Amino acid sequence: MVGAVGDRTGLIVVAQSFGGFTAPLVCDRVPVGLLVLLAGMVPAPAERPEDWLANTGYADARREQAEREGPPPEDDIGLFYHDVPADLAAEALRRGRHQSDTPGQQPWPLAAWPDVPTRFLLCRDDRLFPVEFMRRVARDRLGITADEIDGSHCVALSRPAELAARLEAFRTAR
Repeated sequence: MVGAVGDRTGLIVVAQSFGGFTAPLVCDRVPVGLLVLLAGMVPAPAERPEDWLANTGYADARREQAEREGPPPEDDIGLFYHDVPADLAAEALRRGRHQSDTPGQQPWPLAAWPDVPTRFLLCRDDRLFPVEFMRRVARDRLGITADEIDGSHCVALSRPAELAARLEAFRTAR
């Protein structure tokens, strides 16, 4: 990835969900003008992804969400793709791949968040990462107020035009 960047500068890196663990590594290695975390996990130095849920209070947030909204869906469509057109959701599931457990076991290698302007965009209809939880993660771990967009965890599939417009607004506001 780093080699593909060449001598380009001012890049915008957009990372969704688990990509929050990898995108800062890119920002640490190449000149990046903006990092956008989309429903992104925000690691702490030396934190293993498999510890992130416990360290951020995720279980409590899911319990509170269930008390307000009922139990979470037990299927991937209901959890990730509930507002994605059915044929597109089925295609996304068909093309999905199993994630190796190895990345979850490795400590995040950076000593601090990279020195790059960072925006956090949470999805208001996310059933995986509750809204209040993500607001708190952005505030506590990045010191910023999260921006918000309607849509599920997979907002790129459910609301691509709205997401593109929001990303373009972030780009022009830099």
